[in-house]
Amino acid sequence: MSILVNKHTRLIVQGITGRDGSFHASKMKAYGTNVVGGVSPGKGGQQVDGIPVFNTVEDAVNATGADTSIIFVPAPLAADAILEASEAGIKLVVAISEGVPTLDMVRITPFLKKNETKLIGSNCPGLISPDESLVGILPGNIFLKGNIGLMSRSGTLTYEMVHQLTTSGLGQSTCVGIGGDPVAGLYYQELLQMFQDDPETAAIVLIGEIGGDAEERAAAYIKAHITKPVVAFIAGQTAPPGKRMGHAGAIISSGSGTAEEKIIAFEKVGVPVARTPGELPELLKKLMQNVLTVN
Repeated sequence: MSILVNKHTRLIVQGITGRDGSFHASKMKAYGTNVVGGVSPGKGGQQVDGIPVFNTVEDAVNATGADTSIIFVPAPLAADAILEASEAGIKLVVAISEGVPTLDMVRITPFLKKNETKLIGSNCPGLISPDESLVGILPGNIFLKGNIGLMSRSGTLTYEMVHQLTTSGLGQSTCVGIGGDPVAGLYYQELLQMFQDDPETAAIVLIGEIGGDAEERAAAYIKAHITKPVVAFIAGQTAPPGKRMGHAGAIISSGSGTAEEKIIAFEKVGVPVARTPGELPELLKKLMQNVLTVN
């Protein structure tokens, strides 16, 4: 089983006639994702790699029954594209666009909640349920179907960790890149609960990074609500204070948000933390074996 997307997902691509939209629409289709349409205002009636293009999301939903959308539009227009999808009845929106203004995300968040639209991103690589559906820009060839759920604030580090898991024979149920923007959609707590409720996810990998307190809050949530094995990794362990490292949220300030603080928070609730990517598979195998022994 998987969370959020599967072989039944009906995907539309907003911005499909652009360079990135057309390229990744073809990649997702080739992976096996059910890409049922695309949206590009003024270009309705065209096709991209055999995928029909519509002028509006509403037109696309009415014609195809789409339930999921991925956003490949310029940052100044991305929030309105997300909102258009939500108002058209799309239940999951994956926003790849980078540099979306924070105030734009603040503006649309109440409407997404009202419409019960789930959002991944913005500024994220998307998600994948191996052998079922790829909705994003992730390299599908490195993923292996299995029972490990993974969530990550870092895109490229997601790929490294998945490679470590796959080469160790640890397949994945669903992998989600949540992005690192200050205002984003689904985050650790919501995804932790989804993996907890998924009967075919046996263990969870959480990849965090410096800045903010999302990992500390995730640790508290794990202690209170999660019974499945969880292993973590924190990026930025050698980052200097006061210097932005990658994502807008990846900055240490006023003595908070350090890697060590996050590691301590996880270890206090019994979540082992890998100090290097290469350590993660063995930590995970050991933890899962301990759970099986206890049970």
